[in-house]
Amino acid sequence: MKSTLYIKFVIIYIIFGFLSLFTVATLGSDLLRKPMIANLGSSVYKEANLVATDYLPQYFYGNVTLTDVHMQLSGMESHLNASCWFVDRNGKVLTSASSEGFPSVPIKIKNFNPAEIGSNQYEIGTFHDYFNEDVLTVIAPVNSNYTSQGYLIIHKSLDNVAQIQRFLIRSTYLCVFVIYILSFMILLAFQFFVYRPLSKITEAAKQYASGNLDYEIPVSTEDEMGYLSASLNYMSSQLRDMEDYQKKFVANVSHDFRSPLTSIKGYVEAMADGTIPPELQGKYLKIILFETERLTDLTHDLLTLNEFDTEHLLLDKVSFDLHEIIKNVATSFEGRCTQKKISIELLFATKHLYVIADKRKIQQVLYNLLDNAIKFSDADSTVTIETTERGDKVYTSVKDNGIGIPRNALNKIWERFYKTDLSRGKDKKGTGLGLAIVKEAIQAHGENINVISTEGVGTEFIFSLPKSVEM
Repeated sequence: MKSTLYIKFVIIYIIFGFLSLFTVATLGSDLLRKPMIANLGSSVYKEANLVATDYLPQYFYGNVTLTDVHMQLSGMESHLNASCWFVDRNGKVLTSASSEGFPSVPIKIKNFNPAEIGSNQYEIGTFHDYFNEDVLTVIAPVNSNYTSQGYLIIHKSLDNVAQIQRFLIRSTYLCVFVIYILSFMILLAFQFFVYRPLSKITEAAKQYASGNLDYEIPVSTEDEMGYLSASLNYMSSQLRDMEDYQKKFVANVSHDFRSPLTSIKGYVEAMADGTIPPELQGKYLKIILFETERLTDLTHDLLTLNEFDTEHLLLDKVSFDLHEIIKNVATSFEGRCTQKKISIELLFATKHLYVIADKRKIQQVLYNLLDNAIKFSDADSTVTIETTERGDKVYTSVKDNGIGIPRNALNKIWERFYKTDLSRGKDKKGTGLGLAIVKEAIQAHGENINVISTEGVGTEFIFSLPKSVEM
């Protein structure tokens, strides 16, 4: 980045400076000269017409002498710093007054044409080559008896315009230079507020790409760069957690598959080489069958969780009687309950209670919760399933009087393959995926599930479902 983005901005900054100076040099002179000359020409034109209209016609009426006219022109010459000529209709100079630096006044203007300016207020040129440089010329007619008897011609040097123009150009160059220097602050701001944080973010991206997820971006500003840095730092922490979770997941899956496979392999080899006598093979075949069922359950649970992990899980939501599903699930545990002398108590407020959900997945939720409740309950105890209505929600509670869950494990029971220390002695066949499946299923419906447990007293799971109109 150092050799590309930052250098690009420096090059753009330098090009901006050259273009600014080039623009002032090429356009500044013309942009200043034209309006200045136009303003000067308008001013001289007004002065000339004022004198030619109000004063000079008196000469042709005999009210003023030529000496008086000369004095008037001298005043104009001093005021305008110009050369003032009073000529007759044929171009003969009657009197004149010229400032220092102007050439001598001719006796008669050769090829004089009072209409040569046309409709313009002034013209720029040497005026029939009487001047060595361009001057601004204004011709104002002097009318008497409704006819032009003469003309007042004023020639104004452009030196003053050039001086003002040079002054303004220098001022413009100075302003451009100051602006260019001040704009350097923009480059510095880019350096400190954009480039440096972006370099750190780029370095973080390289570290993440190389697998170093422990790298943390040292940017803490409260702007877009800071927000991006915080987001990337959060992303890296989530990736670290995901990586740790994947390692733990693979380790747990490997352990849960390896243990029964090792047992199965050992017993089969023992039976094959005669280590286990034929009269005892039935016993060990039952053990092999038990381990095979563990592998089947684990595979089924993993496939179920993979179904929930898909981005677009399609739920087959229908309206069904929740009480009927609960009764069916409870009936399926009748054999186990009889064996452990555990009774299932159903507390229903109404005979029928309809909800809108995926019937198969809710049945699996109830099965897993009831399976856990029976598994971790003591003999001669009761498991209670209760439903209640609150507004547009239906709450289902599965409560046991078993060993309970330690307080420090309540937030971990939803993790895949997690088993509390208290449950390891009782749960020989469990995969540690049951509650993870339960939570995924309830959350897929946009609902919540909570747990209340006291160690040595019992555990209660409560989940919600949207209520439906009775069918």
